Order: sequence, then structure tokens, then C-alpha cells
Amino acid sequence: MDNAVALVQAYLHINGYFTVAEYPVIEAVGRGNYRMLTDLDILAFRFPGAGRLIPDKHGGEALYTSDPILHCPHGQADMLVGEVKEGRAKLNRGATNPATLRTVLARFGCCPMHDVSQMVHQLINKGSITAPSGHRVRLVAFGSGAASGDEERRYEVIDLGHVVRFLQEHLRQHWDLMHNAQFKDPALGFLMTLEKSLGGPPA
Repeated sequence: MDNAVALVQAYLHINGYFTVAEYPVIEAVGRGNYRMLTDLDILAFRFPGAGRLIPDKHGGEALYTSDPILHCPHGQADMLVGEVKEGRAKLNRGATNPATLRTVLARFGCCPMHDVSQMVHQLINKGSITAPSGHRVRLVAFGSGAASGDEERRYEVIDLGHVVRFLQEHLRQHWDLMHNAQFKDPALGFLMTLEKSLGGPPA
């Protein structure tokens, strides 16, 4: 998995999203042949009100809420179709290709097939829609700031630097709990190894 994608996936996990990374989209080209249309860096889904209970030193539990920059809707499920760049954040043509988005929305069952084409058109034009089922679908680009000349973009941008700082702060804020855990997530595991090798978070 790409390093930047791994960081974004860890960030979304902590914020209550289930994710699929580097999802391949394949199309038929006739006579039983197929080709790779594109792959989508990150697909994510969050149930309404998702959070996690974090135990404190006194035996109690606190409900962890999501990062405000994600604008997670209250009382509404949220699906993200995301592109991840180490450079400037932007969506590739593949991520806004109607065939790609039709495949994704149909594959993940977010809307009836007869609504897919109309929803795809609205999603490309607006960057965010509400499905007939009531949940929200958004296009999001992660990267090192917005691409130049992209003032009229129809998607959200989240800075990759913010993602890294958020993960580091999360580990430090919950160090007493987190440093005892063994992480299989590659990004979180690497960041935790860095913190441990430096003797833990700074005072």
C-alpha cells in the first residue's frame, strides 16, 4: 500500500470510518475481455454517531468524537470517495469518471440501480450528495494543499500534513493507553515505533 494512502486510512479508522484502500475498478471491453479502468485510493463509510470509548485512568470511559475538519454529519451515514496524493490534492480523471463512480455506488449498495446514473451526475457536479437511503456521499482529495488553479473544484480537500499531525497528537494524547497496544495498521504502527524509540511523547 502507498505510504500516503496508509496514513489516510489510519486517520479515517480513528475517526470511525470503515475503509477499503486501492479499490480496483474493472470494465468489460467486449468479447469477454476486461481491462483495469482505475483504482480508487480510498473508499470509506461511517455510521451516524460513530465514535469510540476510551478508558481513562480512573476507570471511566470517554466518547471520542471525530476530527471537526472531516465535517462528519450528525445523525447521517457518510461515504467518502477519496484520492490521495503526496503532492497537491486533486482528483484524477478516474475518480470523476462516471463509469467508475457508477461501479462504486452500485457495488457498495448505497442506492438502487435505477438511481445510480442521476446520483453520479449530481456527485460530479456538486461533490456531495444525499442518497435516497439518506446517507451522504462525498468526493474528497487528500494531499499537500489544493492544486493551483483549482479554485472552482467540486470536492473537498484535506491537507496530508493535518492528517499526520492529527495522528501524532492522537497517539500522544492517549499515550498511556496506546503504547501498550500492538498495531497491525502499518501507518499507526510506524508512528508508534517512532514515539517509542524517542522515549514516548514529549512532556
